[in-house]
Amino acid sequence: MLVLSRKKNESIVINDNITIVVVEIRGDKVRLGIEAPKDVPVHRKEIFEAIQASQQQQQENSEV
Repeated sequence: MLVLSRKKNESIVINDNITIVVVEIRGDKVRLGIEAPKDVPVHRKEIFEAIQASQQQQQENSEV
């Protein structure tokens, strides 16, 4: 895992087409802005895991 330090309004660029910007730091919370192409899905981890679980369940149901 790469760990970087960034201040408010500083950015990280991934693969020339995804930019992550530190929008706000308030206490122990950090707000991030993410600019990515429309064909690149961006989800919070808990949403991503729920999508994967749903897809897995659909796949299992279609095999029966």
